[in-house]
Amino acid sequence: MGNMEQLNSMETLASLISKGEHVRQDFKFRIDDQRKIARTLCAFANTEGGSLLIGVKDNRKISGCNPEEEFHMIEGAASLYCQPPVEFKQKIWQEDLKLVLEIIVEKSNAGPHKAKDDEGRWKPYIRIKDHTTAVNKILERVWYEKKKLVSKPEKLEKEEIDFLKLIQQQEKITLSKLYRLSGLPLRKVDRLLVLFICWDLVEMCFETDGIYYAAKDSDQK
Repeated sequence: MGNMEQLNSMETLASLISKGEHVRQDFKFRIDDQRKIARTLCAFANTEGGSLLIGVKDNRKISGCNPEEEFHMIEGAASLYCQPPVEFKQKIWQEDLKLVLEIIVEKSNAGPHKAKDDEGRWKPYIRIKDHTTAVNKILERVWYEKKKLVSKPEKLEKEEIDFLKLIQQQEKITLSKLYRLSGLPLRKVDRLLVLFICWDLVEMCFETDGIYYAAKDSDQK
């Protein structure tokens, strides 16, 4: 994964910190748990990529860190607690006598990358705004189907049309509400939803209070 790069200018570090935590950036005072930080590394790799600034508090104050110690913690997390392992680059930033380690993860095509949850199960993670969260079964299946290059049929069946109309009638809808309103077996709902997302008819909307689904093509017949 390479050696540490040279010290960089403070100006760019200040600019990074001023943006706060978001979908592509997270702050850590220090790394205490390799299993937990593995989830963040996987989430960056599975979403848009991102940077982890170690030695920065949640309130954006620079506390500094020992880059060598933190690097070894990250290296272990990325190789032992991410499946498949997550590749990363690193930089060291300096303010006065304080050092900040930046871990840079690019969006990956080798995933989905998984880390262990609190029960020890391997699960993929993503970033939703400034949070790292486990992927639900729908998105996990969408990733799988997209690798199979599932093509959209020229014409939808009546059951598919009715299900799409149900989604179109809602501004956005949760999976549990789709289960209730559709009257279809749960597995059928899951399957149709996954296919519609792959066919670009429905989109997943990631909100702080949960995941919703919305129609992308209201003119579909």
